[in-house]
Amino acid sequence: MTTRKSPHARRPSLVLRALAGAAVVGLALTGCVTQNDDLAANFGDGTTENYISGSGTVTEIAPDDRGDPVDFTSETDTGDTLSRSDYDGDVVVLNFWYAGCPPCRAEAPDLEQISQDYADQGVQFVGVNVRDQAGTSLAFARTFGVSYPSVVDTNDGAVQLALAGTIAPNSVPTTIVLDQQGRIAARILGGLDGPSILDTLVSDTLAEKA
Repeated sequence: MTTRKSPHARRPSLVLRALAGAAVVGLALTGCVTQNDDLAANFGDGTTENYISGSGTVTEIAPDDRGDPVDFTSETDTGDTLSRSDYDGDVVVLNFWYAGCPPCRAEAPDLEQISQDYADQGVQFVGVNVRDQAGTSLAFARTFGVSYPSVVDTNDGAVQLALAGTIAPNSVPTTIVLDQQGRIAARILGGLDGPSILDTLVSDTLAEKA
């Protein structure tokens, strides 16, 4: 497993080797409360209240070191049922977010662009809303032009619980790349500093043999 700091526009040439310790799902079940959907009208005000920006650390896990496939079933903000197993054979990108989080808003265009770039190449993006209800999530998607689905993880924490004891999402936002077998291949803690790092992680994971 490789851990490193995210640069502004390109991958770093040096990497730090680190062991992945077991992590508890810190963001999921500590202080994430259900907010009223009135937030849909207010998430553009730039407030930084109640979000964690993360450290900008990128963690990559070599295929031979990856754990078991992540398995979850949850409900999207449109009321559909979504399971990780729906995308067996695809690379899945999980982005943990909520509408009142400024770096979540800032990275939304990059996430959407990368999702579109890989839409027909066996890559599926899934948003994981950790705080809002469906109305706020849908309002965010309309405002920021997000076309990929988001699950509402606020009430049962199904996705976050599925990652407990793994390379978990310990800040908001966090982006996790799952390989074609559903195993965690990479994680970016904090907001994206441009699209290049995530684009490369997705491309590298996609190039692996399933």
